[in-house]
Amino acid sequence: MLALTYQGSKDVRVEQVPDPVLQADDDILLRVTATAICGSDLHIYRGKIPMVKDGDILGHEFMGVVEEVGRGVTALRPGDRVVVPFVIACGQCFYCDKALFAGCENTNPGRGAILNKKHSTAGAGLFGYSHLYGGYPGGQAEYVRVPKANVGPIQIPQVLRDDQVLFLSDILPTGYQAAVNAELGPGSSVAIFGAGPVGLMAAASARLLGAEQIFMVDHHAYRLRFAQETYGVVPINFDQDDDPADTLLKATRGHGVDATIDAVGFEAKGSALETALTAVKLEGSSGKALRQCIAATRRGGVVSVPGVYAGFIHGFLFGDAFEKGLTFKMGQTHVQRFMPELLEHIAEGRLQPEAIVTHRMPLAEAARGYEIFEKKEEDCRKVILVP
Repeated sequence: MLALTYQGSKDVRVEQVPDPVLQADDDILLRVTATAICGSDLHIYRGKIPMVKDGDILGHEFMGVVEEVGRGVTALRPGDRVVVPFVIACGQCFYCDKALFAGCENTNPGRGAILNKKHSTAGAGLFGYSHLYGGYPGGQAEYVRVPKANVGPIQIPQVLRDDQVLFLSDILPTGYQAAVNAELGPGSSVAIFGAGPVGLMAAASARLLGAEQIFMVDHHAYRLRFAQETYGVVPINFDQDDDPADTLLKATRGHGVDATIDAVGFEAKGSALETALTAVKLEGSSGKALRQCIAATRRGGVVSVPGVYAGFIHGFLFGDAFEKGLTFKMGQTHVQRFMPELLEHIAEGRLQPEAIVTHRMPLAEAARGYEIFEKKEEDCRKVILVP
């Protein structure tokens, strides 16, 4: 089959690779009908994620048609059309029982051992996202093996198009969980840092939950313009405003917003010191976006972090967070928990996640898709690949 493989920093290639096969009784084989390039795929593309090996198949946002099922699969049969969550969860462990699927204990075979850690922080296995998360081949391919198929994939009605439901795999539940974690509701105010796909889905979710005032901070004018036109956000371009938090405080009578959402993550452009520390591996992440969130959130408010972070952060300002009594909620998305309700919102027309798509390309052109997305060419917001 054809699949997009990692060959080094900013070097991905569509190549012929062996077809996947069933390996466990609860596996399915999926013929991929649509897959997408995620913002977190760019961390891998830039060589920022450890334990990615040459030849690894990337991609964790995908859907398709079931081709073959293991003898232990009871939830699906060949011909079913499904979206697959990027988190692989067993459905039976301590964390799955609490609907904390991203913390699954049984789907990441390495966990702490592969990092030589006594106390593991690694959670569930993820598709196409390094051997840190289990080394599972991803879905930017013609076919993919899907483990734990009785727990993850959700069946899709034929009346809904692929592009309407594809983002149930990751960015829609990720943005929605961020908005839920931010405790948004009717009358709330929120500032979303980052107008990429997750930030846009957080804005859509904030509107769905009834937020009254949504600010969005980014430095790409075309993304801010889209967010303003589509979700009614108040745009703040940090290329023109070097202290968005101060602007947010002035806009909220000095209090700050009820919640902030950091949809940027560890590759936020930080200070010269942070850049230097990151280069020599003394620091894993820039803290600039988080510092802005802490400053912009009102006392007793919430900082919600769907953005990916790794390692140490310089200048976290924990004392400021303490004095303000802030709550932090973060982590990988418990996708399986949110998929059914979000599918219902899509079916009823309350959410239109496909609105953010700007590029639809054949899988064979995936390398060019990565380049366009990474460089923000052609006003790119989101790329869908079709095998």
